Amino acid sequence: MPYMIETFDKPGALDLRMATRDEHLVFLAENAKLLLACGAKLDDDGNAAGGGLYVVALESRAEAEAFIAADPFFKAGLFDRVVIQRSRKAYVDGVCYLPEVKP
Repeated sequence: MPYMIETFDKPGALDLRMATRDEHLVFLAENAKLLLACGAKLDDDGNAAGGGLYVVALESRAEAEAFIAADPFFKAGLFDRVVIQRSRKAYVDGVCYLPEVKP
């Protein structure tokens, strides 16, 4: 069952986000097989809005906690708050995963 991980940056931490971004991107590439979706939150003008969202294919809260703890953004102290919530994989990239829905 997937987990959603929403992160909220500490106020005024854009410089820390940018300084750690390259390491963070390497981390994402190394863990690509777990990522159903992820990305930075943006404002309506397309500027960084201070956080991100990950949807990860993991089986437990402990695995989700370990995943985000290994992210260089987390290790650098970028996040003010992290919310982890279990989710249902219903549609991903236009494909339905619900057994009760027939195309």
